[in-house]
Amino acid sequence: MRAVFMGTPEFAVPSLDALVEVCRARGGDVVGVVCQPDRPAGRGLQLTAPPVKVRAQALGLEVLQPTKVRDGSLARWVSGKQVDVALVVAYGRILPKDVLAAPRAGCLNVHASLLPRYRGAAPIAWAIVRGERETGVGLMRMEEGLDTGGVYAERRVAIDPDETAAELSQRLSLVAADLVRESLADVVAGKLPARPQDDAQATLAPILKKEDGVVDWSLPARRIHDHVRGMNPWPGATTRVFAEDGTGRNLKLQRTRPFEEPVVAAVERAPGVVLVADKHHVLVACGTGGAETIEIVEGQPEGKKAQPARDLVSGRVLAVGRRLG
Repeated sequence: MRAVFMGTPEFAVPSLDALVEVCRARGGDVVGVVCQPDRPAGRGLQLTAPPVKVRAQALGLEVLQPTKVRDGSLARWVSGKQVDVALVVAYGRILPKDVLAAPRAGCLNVHASLLPRYRGAAPIAWAIVRGERETGVGLMRMEEGLDTGGVYAERRVAIDPDETAAELSQRLSLVAADLVRESLADVVAGKLPARPQDDAQATLAPILKKEDGVVDWSLPARRIHDHVRGMNPWPGATTRVFAEDGTGRNLKLQRTRPFEEPVVAAVERAPGVVLVADKHHVLVACGTGGAETIEIVEGQPEGKKAQPARDLVSGRVLAVGRRLG
């Protein structure tokens, strides 16, 4: 079996390894890897290769990094490879019809949700933000619609109530690779039928924007906790910390937990008001009228590294009575 792989981030790397195994076990190979161009990264903004490119080069595979996918050149490149299938995993670009039709068996996609729920670019983050307790990965046929093709196989995964999007992404990437090993060859051989999606049950998971990370302290504690988990690692759950003189600084919340024990505070409850700030706890009022409580476990002040809550107190970032918002 001859195949092309299309993917960019770390999430896609295990699936690339799985595709290489499947192809070589059948006397074929991955004859090309497509990923997005190198981008500036880090404090020095040095040009950095995406993880899929790094892994592909280590495997000795040809890498293509097109800046455009709709000018016909990518479709011609895939057609010239004479492949049975193209496997797409978090490539990050919408493929046009000519690319989708270029492989003999078409393009297949590994999508990190239980379709038709969470179609779109950020299914892992939005599933957590919206309080889902289960998600999964599916192997689906690609068509011109947004994640609308039939699903050949899927695996369900429970979401831990304290798991971040980064942690869940790492777990799902391994489940995705196993799904490729178990099902891809049968799909290409025509042995697995596709389950049509019910469009009436569809929900969307749009690409994340920086403003999506802003914390709304009027929400219940559980929803804020889910928001913090879902926005980790990017764009991060962010809030402003206001001092007595009204000046503010940014704080990124890394870890939180709903706090359900009674709280005796010296300040009046209101959404975003710090109720307790000591070496044991940092507790913040939230929900309607500030009636609920959430604990900040770890945070990252602007321009500094992430640190436990007690260090935010000793460093005078957080104190009783300060308002977050």
